[in-house]
Amino acid sequence: MKVKTLGIATAAVVALTASAMAQAPRDSIWSVGSSTVFPYTQAVGQEFSDLGNTSPSIESTGTGGGMRLFCGGIGLEYADITGASRAMKQSEWELCSSNGVTDITEVQIGSDGLSIAVSRNGTAFDVTRAQLFLALAADVPYNGQIVPNPYTRWNQIDASLPNVEITVYGPPPTSGTRDAFVELVMEEGCEGFAEIEALAEADEDRAEEICQRMRTDGPFIEAGENDNLIVQTLNSNANAYGIFGYSFLYENLDSLQPVLVEGVAPEAGTIEDGSYPVSRPLFFYIKNAHRGVVPGLQEFVELYTDEDTFGPDGFLTERGLVPLGDDARGRERNETVNGVGMTRYANN
Repeated sequence: MKVKTLGIATAAVVALTASAMAQAPRDSIWSVGSSTVFPYTQAVGQEFSDLGNTSPSIESTGTGGGMRLFCGGIGLEYADITGASRAMKQSEWELCSSNGVTDITEVQIGSDGLSIAVSRNGTAFDVTRAQLFLALAADVPYNGQIVPNPYTRWNQIDASLPNVEITVYGPPPTSGTRDAFVELVMEEGCEGFAEIEALAEADEDRAEEICQRMRTDGPFIEAGENDNLIVQTLNSNANAYGIFGYSFLYENLDSLQPVLVEGVAPEAGTIEDGSYPVSRPLFFYIKNAHRGVVPGLQEFVELYTDEDTFGPDGFLTERGLVPLGDDARGRERNETVNGVGMTRYANN
């Protein structure tokens, strides 16, 4: 497979070319962002290098950290690409815009299932989002009141759950995986509790905080942006559980097993059809002003969205990416190749 070259000349590129002359040269692509998207970008980077190109610099900074680096400005001291395990927020778009980064292509590369896993030597179980909320929230409903989380063992929440201490390793606040977990698990899980519904009628902001805030008293442990470290920790502690993207579970099925969420396991089919309750899209974002200036950037993003890369039989699918449907893949590739700018927040 050969990677085609497509030149995109814009006023922004011309302006960047002039400013780049005064900067130290950079002959490699710089990608930052999500720890979930990182292994996919890393795999594309290896393929890109194998084709005879300069190896990209690829950093796992978390989705939020990547957005800050990406949105810092235009020029060779700023990242060209950022991966994200959620869509760009309006506040991040505004940060980008305030620093002159206004021409951005958003690319959905596929879908992911936010997985909860345990060692093969541990106990897998079936858990609801309400039970996960009770296990991991800082404050929870208890005996008719909202109190600091009193639960220390799973079976205290429900007798069907294991009689082991609640020990869950998960992502920090800078991670898109954390954002997704809060949105898809914590916020969904807190719905239906009478105490929270009553609080929402009196103080909606406080109720929202209760639904979103993770506990900090020990059972939930922030493990940084390196999901491989969580995998290693689970393999050394059979009673510990971990939260990360599906690819990390998929790549370690010889030593890990999934926890079911509401009766459904995270698998390619359940993530694709949406029956797995904690499914989410994955993205990367391209700074279009850097196309034609940073060597190989155009070729790299074309390779990323090549059918042999992110299609059903592509090498990213072999690493756990759940591919988009045919029409969606064609649309994403077209917008990537042609540098179509995102417009979601442009008119807000």
